[in-house]
Parts: sequence; C-alpha cells; structure tokens
Amino acid sequence: MSTADRPVYFDRTHTDDLITYLAAAPSPYHAVAGAAERLEKAGFRQVAETDAWEGTAGGRYVIRGGALIAWYVPEGARPETPFRVVGTHTDSPNLRVKPVPDTGSAGWRQVAVEIYGGVPLNTWLDRDLGLSGRLVLRDGSTRLVQLDEALLRVPQLAIHLDRQVNDGLKLDKQRHLTPIWGIGQVDEGSLISYVAERAGVDASDVAGWDLMTHDVQAPSYLGKDRDLLAAPRLDNLLSVHAATAALAAAVTAGGAKLPYIPVLAAFDHEETGSESDTGAQGPLLGNVLDRSVFARGGTAEDRARALAGTICLSSDMGHAVHPNYSERHEPGHQPMPNGGPMLKVNVNNRYATDGVGRAVFAAACERAGVPWQTFVSNNAMPCGTTIGPITAARLGITTVDCGIAALSMHSSRELCGADDPYLLASAIKAFLEG
Repeated sequence: MSTADRPVYFDRTHTDDLITYLAAAPSPYHAVAGAAERLEKAGFRQVAETDAWEGTAGGRYVIRGGALIAWYVPEGARPETPFRVVGTHTDSPNLRVKPVPDTGSAGWRQVAVEIYGGVPLNTWLDRDLGLSGRLVLRDGSTRLVQLDEALLRVPQLAIHLDRQVNDGLKLDKQRHLTPIWGIGQVDEGSLISYVAERAGVDASDVAGWDLMTHDVQAPSYLGKDRDLLAAPRLDNLLSVHAATAALAAAVTAGGAKLPYIPVLAAFDHEETGSESDTGAQGPLLGNVLDRSVFARGGTAEDRARALAGTICLSSDMGHAVHPNYSERHEPGHQPMPNGGPMLKVNVNNRYATDGVGRAVFAAACERAGVPWQTFVSNNAMPCGTTIGPITAARLGITTVDCGIAALSMHSSRELCGADDPYLLASAIKAFLEG
C-alpha cells in the first residue's frame, strides 16, 4: 500500500521522538532516565521510597534500578479511587559483561559476557557493539555509562572454515559468543579502567557494575515509503515510550478531572522471568499502590476497594505474520504492521486477556479512533508470556495484554510499522482517561 493510499494516522513527531528515546536508552537504567525526563516536563516529580509520601494531587514517580513507577492523583481523588495501570518492561535480551570481564585467546583481547534473556545468538554476530549500563561507586552512588562506539565485535567463522554453515549454524554460548576488542595479552582490569575513564571516575572508586553490549547502529525508518521502523530494543522500549507519552498527554489534557488514578509501571527483568525486586513478580508496584491509598488517608478496606476496580493494560511487543514463515502463524489471526495495536489472547493464561479485558481494550481503541487487531498463537507453536498474568495473579486485578506487531523479536535489531507507535500511545491514553 502506498503512502497516498494509507489512512492518515501517522504522527511523525511521536515516532521521531521514539527514535531519539531508543538511541539514548541502550540499557534499562537509561530507559528509566529517559522516561523520567519526559515525565518531569509534564509536571511529575520524583519521590524517594524512604521518605513519607503526601496524598495531595499531582504526578509523582519512583525509580529503583532499571524500574520506574509513575502515578498521577487527580483533584478530589478518594482513597478508594481505582487505578488504571499500564505495565511495560525496560530490559531487552543482550550480552552482559561478567564479573571478571578481561579474557582472551590466541593473541586476541576479549570481554567475557553472559547471555541475558532469550537471545537469537546469530543476530549478535559481526555487529559493531558499544557498552552501556551503570557503574556503582564505593560511596553507593551510580554513574550511567553509554559508549556509542564500535568497541566490541563477535566475529563469525569464515565460510571457508565451516562449509556447512548454511545447513544450520550451531553456536556454543560459552565458546563462540565472546567479543573481541583488541589485540594483545589479557590485561586484568583493563575494561573497567577504560569504562571508568570514559565515565569520568577513578577506576579505584568503582565497586561494582551492570554493563551490557548494544548495537551502535542507529534506529531508522525503512522501506520505499518509510513505513517501517528498524531499531534495537523495540521489545519493549516502544511500549515504555508509548505509555510515558500517553500518561503525560492524559495528565496535560485534563488530569484534574480523571476518574481513575493513571499509573505507569516499567519493570526490569521481564526477559528472565521477572523474579527480582524491580521485576513484576516483586513487590514494587503493589507497594506503590498501597502507599498511594494510605497517603490519601485510606485503610486496608479502601485499598481492597481500589484494587477491585483497577484494570491493568500489559503492553508488550507481539508477532506480526512473517512472510517467509507464514505457516508458523495462526491462519485466522495474522497481525500486520501499521494495523494498530493488537489484543493478545491465550486461553492457557500465557496472556491475561479475557472477555472483560477485550471489551476494555476495544473501547479504548474506539475512543482513540485507532484500528486494532488480535493475536493468537498457532496451536503447534506455544507462545511466550508477559507481565500480564504475573500482575493479575499478584495483585488480583483485571489485566489485558496488548502489543505491537513486529518481526525479528529479541534480535539485536527488530522491525515494526512506523505508524504503530503513535497508534499504541493513542490507545493507551484513551485507556488511562477511562
């Protein structure tokens, strides 16, 4: 379909800002910082978990590591006022630096890495990689690090040395995924010294680190009509960005009159099961919701009433039908890029959507004036899962799973429709407004 034939949904400003956000968020810590910056511009302010919280109207957020929870209390909100929660996650599969990073073999200097999440290993071969994350200093403070330069590379074996490579590439995670970053003997402490110097701190002050690789190729529009977006970390920073933009827009448009308390929950560690103090299985979101109720003078009864009326929209990337592997998709449900956000359904509770959730999602899309689709897995291809079922079970709240149709999920570089980020943000805004 040509640009002239397509419906006019596309907001280039939103997707341009998404590209800027993705480029500046190579790690969960940067993703949280970027979201916080956008919320600050909308009038939100950061509060510390160790401080007493006020119950007055306004927008607030807390940051814990690579997770962020933000909420807005409208004027006149009561302790039992329900929440409208949008759940996302900040982490993406990648290669993460081991505690003893300096290694090497056969005269090459290398960096020891550990596989994080469900990584299609071949997508990290022969790509120029930078380093990002955080350094933890001896005084307990942290320093963000983003080195957007070609520092590392995982070289693939030449076809002359593996004549059967096109019959099926087999990679050993321990032996074949170690990046190179120079020539010479292993120099213990070299990597952290280099990163510390670039971060402007003394290496002797570095007590710990959480560092990871990222593809330094910039996000970009793709295709003759520029109707596709190719970028790293679309899963799931596209949803984090959309939810942040939607929350800011909902508050700016009429926050004082909102019938619900809108909440953004951006968790870490979804790609590894969410079992952490910053993951969806941890207590962070529940604690924030509880404290919000109690700060407004509420009781345990008020908390129970608030959660009984609360709905969570779990927003994560999903699968578009692949033109080269269409037989692996459900024949009656084949979502396409730029078809709008999709409802994700699985009767075995890998997704949390039920009939009630479907109605809520459809109503939000209708109010926003955006199209929507449905995703269901082929029965022979079991689907993944999201924070949706975790959130529903942990808090006992109605939850619906949605997402954007994409190709190459979990690859070092993914692909989606260029219209869809704006359409998703519009639907989320309508959901938050209630």
